[in-house]
Amino acid sequence: MSSIAMRRHEMTLVPESARVIIRPFIPSSAHRVTTIIGRALALSEDDAARDLEAMLKEFESRHFDLESLLLANYERMLPQIFTNRPLSRPRMLLIGALFSGEYAVESAALFNPSIVPHPDQSGVPEGSLRFIMSLRATGEGHISSVEFRAGLITPDAGIRLDPVSRYVALPIIDLNPGYQKTTFIVKLHEMGFDNRVSAAVMEPLGDHFSLTELNRSALRVRRGTRPVTEELKSTIRSIRLLADSNYEMEFAPQLAMSERIIFPVSANESNGIEDARFVRFCEEDGSAMYYATYTAYNGRTILPQLIETQDFLHFRVLTLNGAAVQNKGMALFPRRIDGNYAMLSRQDDENLSIMFSDNPHFWNDATVLMRPAEMWESVKIGNCGSPIETDAGWLVITHGVGPMRKYCIGAALLDLQDPTKVIGRLREPLLTPEGSGREGYVPNVVYSCGSIVHGPNLILPFAMSDRATAIATVSLDALLAKLLGRT
Repeated sequence: MSSIAMRRHEMTLVPESARVIIRPFIPSSAHRVTTIIGRALALSEDDAARDLEAMLKEFESRHFDLESLLLANYERMLPQIFTNRPLSRPRMLLIGALFSGEYAVESAALFNPSIVPHPDQSGVPEGSLRFIMSLRATGEGHISSVEFRAGLITPDAGIRLDPVSRYVALPIIDLNPGYQKTTFIVKLHEMGFDNRVSAAVMEPLGDHFSLTELNRSALRVRRGTRPVTEELKSTIRSIRLLADSNYEMEFAPQLAMSERIIFPVSANESNGIEDARFVRFCEEDGSAMYYATYTAYNGRTILPQLIETQDFLHFRVLTLNGAAVQNKGMALFPRRIDGNYAMLSRQDDENLSIMFSDNPHFWNDATVLMRPAEMWESVKIGNCGSPIETDAGWLVITHGVGPMRKYCIGAALLDLQDPTKVIGRLREPLLTPEGSGREGYVPNVVYSCGSIVHGPNLILPFAMSDRATAIATVSLDALLAKLLGRT
C-alpha cells in the first residue's frame, strides 16, 4: 500500500433491486405466443378490465407512465395478433403486460465509476463543483448498462450526492438516425465486407444518409440479386448490424440524473455496455463535448464503442474505427495534443499503449507506453480512466493485476508536451482491496473508470470487487511529489 495519505468517504453506493425497467418478455416459441394471445382475446370485456385494473394497482407505482410502456410492447406483438376486430384499450394494455417483464438493472452490482464536471454549474456555491458520476449497473444475466448520479464536491473535498430516485427510465431511441457514408464504408471494410454486394448497397446513397434510405437500398439489392448467395445474406446482415450499432437517443429533460439509464440497444451490446470512461473534452475554441469509450459485449465478442453528449440528455453512440481499436480500456485525453487527439488503450491484454489521431472516431497506430514492472501489476496493466492534466504532467490512474488475480490501483505521470514519455510511476499501489471490500462478485478487485481534480485534491471513485462503489480523496501535491521522486 502507498504511503500517501488517503481519505475514504463514509458513503458506499450499493446495488438497489427495487430500481426496475420494463423489458419485452416474449417466448421464443411461436406456438406459445399464439396461445397466450388467444387467452387474452377470449376474455370478456369485463374480465379484461378487471384483470388490467388488478395488474395496474400492483405495478403502476413502480414506473413512470406504465401504460405507455405496455402499449409499446403491445405494438411489438401486432403482427402475431390474429383478429381483425378492433381491441379495447384495456385489452391492448393487458396483452402488452402479458409480453412484458420487470428487469432490476442494478440488482447484482453498481460499480466501475467515472466522474466528470456537470455541464451546468449555475448556482453552485463558490469553491464547490457539481459533478456527474457514471456507473456500470449489472442485473440478471450479467447484463450491464450505464447509470448516472449527480452531486457536489465542497471546498473541503466533501462529497454530497443528490438523492437517488426510486425510478429508472429509458431514453427515446431515434428510429431513423443518420450516417456518414465515408465512415460507414471504412468500417465495412474493417469488418471484411468490402465486396460487390456492399458496393451495390452504398453506391446510390448520398454523403449523408438515413437508416430508412440504407434499408431501402439494401432491400433493392437483395431483391435484385440472383442467385441468393451466402455472401449476399451475410453482407446485408452485417450492414444492418453496423447500422444498428450507431444510434441516437434522448432523455426527457424532466428526468433527474439518477433516473436516466443507457440500456443495451444494438445486437453488439446485447449482453452489456461495460466500463464507460467519461471525459470532458475541450476544443481550442473553448467548446466542450463529453465523450465516453465503452466496451460493447454480445456474449461472445467485445467491440470498443464511443458515446458523445453535450448535456447528458441527448446521446450519440458510434462505432470506433481503425486497426488500433482493440481490446478493452480505451481512454481519451481531455484535449488535443499538437493538434491531434490522443488515447490510452490496451492492445494485447497486458501492456498500456498510447495512440494519436486527427479524428476521434479513427485509430490506427498504437505504441506501448508502459509494461508491467512491479509484482502487483505483473499479470497486466491498464488505465483507470482518462489522463488528468496537471502542471507537472499528465496524471494517469492505472490498474494492475498481480498474483491471485488481485487488482490494485496505481498511478503514473506522463510528460505534458510528449505523453509518450513516462516521467513518474508509483512502485507501490495507491489503493488495494482490503477488509469487506475484498468480497464481491469478483473478489480482490479495486477499479475505477475515471477521476477528477478539484482544488488541491484528486477525487477517486472506485469499485470494490465488482459489486459496490466507494469514493476516496488524496492530496494531488502529495501524489505528484511521490511520482516525481520528491518524497
